[in-house]
Amino acid sequence: MDKSCVLVSGGVESAALLKWALERGGKVFPVYVRGGHAWEKAELAALKKLLRAFRSPRLAPLGVLRVPVSELYHSASWSLSGRKVPSATSRDEAVYLPGRNVLLLAEASVYCAERGISRVALGTLASNPFPDATPAFRKAMSKAMSLALGRRISIEAPFSRLHKKDVVRRTKDVPWELTFSCLAPRGMKACGRCNKCAERASVLS
Repeated sequence: MDKSCVLVSGGVESAALLKWALERGGKVFPVYVRGGHAWEKAELAALKKLLRAFRSPRLAPLGVLRVPVSELYHSASWSLSGRKVPSATSRDEAVYLPGRNVLLLAEASVYCAERGISRVALGTLASNPFPDATPAFRKAMSKAMSLALGRRISIEAPFSRLHKKDVVRRTKDVPWELTFSCLAPRGMKACGRCNKCAERASVLS
């Protein structure tokens, strides 16, 4: 059976990405990468509910990997503490996590190589302004991972030409109400005031 890996969080694009991968066929391996961010406990709990809702025999159990970033993110310390996070009125650039896709894809590529998986998909959108979200980066990263691991690793971003509202409009039968995207959760609940809460609300309203 064909196999693919999907990098997931608890957000809207992750839900759509799971649906896309399952519709394409083959075994789908969802992977969540923990870095020590303030939102991870709540996000992971929401993700597990989302995965259960898909109820597909082709959906493998969630793989949880760890890439601690506490020694790396001085410019994005808010992501670790949950304090002074970008507000609902902030620009997308305010939520930049340096090299996040580099870390996610490197970890996921090794995971894939160990399991005979040749494709990794992530939910990059057209509105993503960061340097590690470009087609050139994905092409170079795919080549680097393939060389480093001695096997073909293809990195895909099926929504890279779409905005979040387009993804929601085009993707049917997804439990959007189970998605979760918040920078500073209060327990298991979204804060309702941060950049990510505002973004999610704007596309699901």
